[in-house]
Amino acid sequence: MEVGKTRTRWPGPTYSRVVPGASGRVLVVDDNKVIRQLIRVNLELEGLEVVTAADGAECLDVVHQVRPDVVTLDVVMPRLDGLRTAARLRADPRTRDVPLAIVSACGHQEVEAGLDIGVDAFLAKPFEPAELVRMVRQLVERARGGGRQRGSGPEAGGGSDAPAKEHEQEQVKEVDLPAVP
Repeated sequence: MEVGKTRTRWPGPTYSRVVPGASGRVLVVDDNKVIRQLIRVNLELEGLEVVTAADGAECLDVVHQVRPDVVTLDVVMPRLDGLRTAARLRADPRTRDVPLAIVSACGHQEVEAGLDIGVDAFLAKPFEPAELVRMVRQLVERARGGGRQRGSGPEAGGGSDAPAKEHEQEQVKEVDLPAVP
């Protein structure tokens, strides 16, 4: 028996299952396999097609083949974190309009940085599966309705999305900011 040696497979295989008649495709990016599976199962039960990636680098490797309607990102991940991944997705003309959601135990700094980058929604861990599904469905509907309106950031509003964006920002304040001890 060898002590101190571990076997790792890096990166883990990307999960993808074609769902006939799916109502949208979501790329779920999280380094925690259990969280990826939890999100995947809940979204697939709602008729969404889900592809998973173990970190931001893997996300960037597969996003152009997957062509998701929505990308969910954890913040703290190895190799490339969620905020840097979001910034790269926003900088790429092929993915700049794909709705992005941070699903993470994030604090005020991460929320502010995410808003500056152009993240569309935030969901704090731990989360209720119904909240996850509702958020993703709203983002899929927005993506299928012609994409995001780009301004100087998500707070810029624009078009018919303005009330939805205001509502999302209220949710950030209520749901995503941890209580200060």
